[in-house]
Amino acid sequence: MHKGFKANSAFFDDIIDNFDTKGEDFGNQERNSLKLFQLKGKTVNVKSFRIPNIVNQIAYRFFRKSKAQRSYKYANKLKELHIGTPQPIAYYEYKTLFLFKKSYYISEHLDCDLTYRELTTDFNYPDHENILRAFTRFTFDLHEKGIHFLDHSPGNTLIKKTDVGYDFFLVDLNRMEFKLLDFETRIKNFSKLTIHKSMIEVMSDEYAKSTGEDYNRIFNLMWKETEAFQNKYHRKRRLKKRLKFWKR
Repeated sequence: MHKGFKANSAFFDDIIDNFDTKGEDFGNQERNSLKLFQLKGKTVNVKSFRIPNIVNQIAYRFFRKSKAQRSYKYANKLKELHIGTPQPIAYYEYKTLFLFKKSYYISEHLDCDLTYRELTTDFNYPDHENILRAFTRFTFDLHEKGIHFLDHSPGNTLIKKTDVGYDFFLVDLNRMEFKLLDFETRIKNFSKLTIHKSMIEVMSDEYAKSTGEDYNRIFNLMWKETEAFQNKYHRKRRLKKRLKFWKR
């Protein structure tokens, strides 16, 4: 077992060893589990990644960094670049001699006012357009700092209201690239966020103001990439349904 920290070792050893029976469930996902624990007046968020398939058990054991280790590494990188994310604490990995098993990522829990998802479901949310424009400027800042957040999707940005505006915090960090981003990559990075053309129009307008690029060029590409992502997503869902049907 690998541990990415030294402090409070006994406390976290106990959490990981008894993860299934302790803690408070928090928004469990399709493939992974999230739980909350209390430590010295602070709430700690523990994400448990499921055991990967046999090919990835070999890959993660010998060739690739685990999702938990990447989450921990990327969170610290974001902190260095002054990008919001819950404070990273540790990661755990369970390995056998030849295979990789479970892993866990531990961070401080962050209470937020909303996520980007609420903007896609409630157009009457107070200050909706200003939040959306601030989010777009936040994404521009990511791009300027060479951060390609591959899971830039509705549930993965937490939003907190402040006295002067809004702060944004990235979660679900295990898929990122750090590199110089070209125009097409930047605009495609918006494609998973919303199906609503009105939101695409606002984000395109704000990104054009941030970059000095032509609004129509940005909007046309952003809408094209959004439609392409939606078509691909729904094709996958139809295929999964067919496979489930034939397995009956």
